[in-house]
Amino acid sequence: MSNLKIYNTLAREKQVFTPIQPGKVSMYVCGMTIYDYCHVGHARMMMAFDVVYRWLKASGYQVNYVRNITDIDDKIIRRAVENGETIGQLTSRFTRYMHEDIGALGILPPDHEPRATEYVPQMLQLIEKLEKNGLAYKADDGDVNFSVRDFPGYGKLSGKSLDDLRAGERIDVNTDKRDPLDFVLWKSSKVSEPDEVKWPSKWGSGRPGWHIECSAMSCELLGERFDIHGGGADLQFPHHENEIAQTEGALQHPFVNYWIHNGFVRLDNEKMSKSLGNFFTIRDVLKKFDAEVVRFFILRAHYRSPLNYSDAHLDDAKAALTRLYTTLKEVPAEHAPVDWDEAHAQRFAEAMNDDFNTPIAIAVLFDLANEINKTKSVALARQLKALAATIGILERTPQQFLQGAATGAAAGDPDIEALIAARSAAKRAKNFAESDRIRAALLTHGIILEDKPDGVTEWRRA
Repeated sequence: MSNLKIYNTLAREKQVFTPIQPGKVSMYVCGMTIYDYCHVGHARMMMAFDVVYRWLKASGYQVNYVRNITDIDDKIIRRAVENGETIGQLTSRFTRYMHEDIGALGILPPDHEPRATEYVPQMLQLIEKLEKNGLAYKADDGDVNFSVRDFPGYGKLSGKSLDDLRAGERIDVNTDKRDPLDFVLWKSSKVSEPDEVKWPSKWGSGRPGWHIECSAMSCELLGERFDIHGGGADLQFPHHENEIAQTEGALQHPFVNYWIHNGFVRLDNEKMSKSLGNFFTIRDVLKKFDAEVVRFFILRAHYRSPLNYSDAHLDDAKAALTRLYTTLKEVPAEHAPVDWDEAHAQRFAEAMNDDFNTPIAIAVLFDLANEINKTKSVALARQLKALAATIGILERTPQQFLQGAATGAAAGDPDIEALIAARSAAKRAKNFAESDRIRAALLTHGIILEDKPDGVTEWRRA
């Protein structure tokens, strides 16, 4: 297998991936701020790094994958107060919903899933280091801020210069800051806030700012320098820029070697987001579309490209995935390891090693399916299943997929099977009108019948 190349946002180019420790990869991804249901944009982000995680493991690396949960934030506090519940009750409930939704999409759990509230001592230690290094100061309002202009490398991730950054664009103007560009490390407690979001510190009662949370959790779990840091493109600035500034400012050495950012999901040419109100929750989409179809739809676009969401695109993804499963239905095969010396596998690996290029990898799967349809080769069918499994698809039986059964669930439906049996009896009795009526009735409910030459009738959902 060829060398893996990753597009490193920090370098603005694809680079050969060389881990700090040979054979091992340390990866941190900014996870969810938990106060509402996850939407398709969130699914796209977690799917992108699920593929990275899977491919690194398929490539033989031992991966330590950390994806955090932000369980303290202005929006979380506001929502909990509105609901008349504790912060813990709100975040525990939506964490459970998140696990349900992304689990349905086949997104693997990370090796560690730290919650921000569990790492406040580590955050305070980092802030103390920044204060000692002359990069943090306590303002008149009690907040502790990071002094952006005192960190020489600020802007290296986003490519923004200090002169280009105008106060008020994406940064809150606060007259207590020395400079409008400065960002908060520690927020002074407000009387109106619940006691559960107040921690003691040398600067007084307060709570951490958003940016310091990820610095503390990543360094605690992965070490003070690690391989990969990822997240959505919207986090590149200011969140990841600020992470670099505060972490390198505190530790006085480089922080992360490779920065990876996935593209947005777009709806009507606008980014899908809660703030714009133009989003579909994962669970609402899964009421209408099979979870593997949604996964396949996301994987058909390169993770750095915009992804245009529409029902038509999901319908097309369903038809394409059905073609792959139909190939495996016609040429059944058990699961087996990938034969990486085989030609299709080499092309698949070449695509995935080129910055996780899933669209090209999936095109290879269709080429392989075409070959299977011609040759009826069981060996190639095993290869198709094995390659697809490295990116989390084609892991159900064809019958499970075609009949809409979840992974691990039994295919078939007793009511449908009974109607098919009644139709067969009607055909044997030459009651073709009744046979046609049953077929038509099933079709109105999205059930397609296929009469095989051996007299067996199979069915699938439209």
